[in-house]
Amino acid sequence: MALKISTIMIALLLIGFPMMIPLLLGAMYGFYELFGGFSKMDFMVQQMLAGIRPASLIAVPMFILAADIMTRGESAGRLIDMVMKFIGHIKGGLAVSTATACTLFGAVSGSTQATVVAVGSPLRPRMLKAGYKDSFVLALIINASDIAFLIPPSIGMIIYGVISSTSISELFIAGVGPGLLLLVLFSAYSIVYATIKGVPTEPKASWGERLEAVRLAIWPLGFPVIIVGGIYGGIFSPTEAAAACVLYALILEFIVFRSLSLVDIYKIAKSTGLITAVVFILVGAGAAFSWVISFGQIPQQILGSIGIDEMGPKMVLAVISVSFFVGCMFVDPIVVILVLVPIFAPVVDSVGLDPVLVGTIVTLQVAIGSATPPFGCDIFTAIAIFKRPYVDVVRGIAPFTLILVGVSAALIFFPQIALFLRDLAFR
Repeated sequence: MALKISTIMIALLLIGFPMMIPLLLGAMYGFYELFGGFSKMDFMVQQMLAGIRPASLIAVPMFILAADIMTRGESAGRLIDMVMKFIGHIKGGLAVSTATACTLFGAVSGSTQATVVAVGSPLRPRMLKAGYKDSFVLALIINASDIAFLIPPSIGMIIYGVISSTSISELFIAGVGPGLLLLVLFSAYSIVYATIKGVPTEPKASWGERLEAVRLAIWPLGFPVIIVGGIYGGIFSPTEAAAACVLYALILEFIVFRSLSLVDIYKIAKSTGLITAVVFILVGAGAAFSWVISFGQIPQQILGSIGIDEMGPKMVLAVISVSFFVGCMFVDPIVVILVLVPIFAPVVDSVGLDPVLVGTIVTLQVAIGSATPPFGCDIFTAIAIFKRPYVDVVRGIAPFTLILVGVSAALIFFPQIALFLRDLAFR
């Protein structure tokens, strides 16, 4: 059955169907095989509805909506300008500012693709004008934006937490350490690159200009305070923090900054609704598909064939890392999480791995895969936004991928990179 389902799904993908169709038809065929016909299709619908029922999933459209409001308003621009005023003048400062802005915006959006748009659109022209090669610029924007998958709020972590019944609050804080480590390493590489290539520095801003930039960015800086401070101060749950972010974004852009009109709000809500519909169809189809593969004991067959039962915890983490990384090179990250997490869940439990550590590693892997050829989703976002050919977008990715893989290995051998803050907050 596993081979037939895989063949159907791969064939549909190659034909060009969007991922929701292969996932739905794969689940339908699984129910057909298990029950000898289509008489139990109502049970498949029940499984799909059960998949989108968890209240924690409400946070996903809320964070998408908040990110869209900030991107179309002034919040994103003010945050970027503040970062530029403080570190834009150092060697490689423009590149470091871009990486920092991606991290900062990721801390208020949770979306890699929103970060590519919000940070890449204004900073790419400035970097090109400053003398950076476009291949480096595109690779930096794509990979630094993936830090948004680790820094809370992370949509990927929300999906993983719901699927694996892992604390989303613990996952959020565990992502901070690896996210900041990636920022440091990306910044170091940017400085080395700018030094070797002889890229000139930006003019140094005066302290007056810096203070003015901070003043203008004070309100947008409230987003991470609401998310991190609210959740870990015991004021909000992650879902409530997402709703608070939407309200705060609306107040800022619609009343304080007056950067959006009612027409803009309508367009933003429509866009968010369309994206949310796609995400929830994927989640529902993934839930039905997960039930099929679990009931058919497909995980046991797949993992047994590679002898994972005899592996130690570190080797299991390595197998999980490679599986998610390769999966996201070809398929949307949410789909990979939905399909693979149930497969590895029994092994994670049997070897006693910390589910928060596993969730952090999984999130990092889907972030890497999202920016890796051939079909990483952020690559195609960059192609659409920057109107550049595929080859130009992927040309400079290799050094960043090596850094990401290095951090992945570090997490396997030094799990406290992720768990230190979690243990500090919850243990």
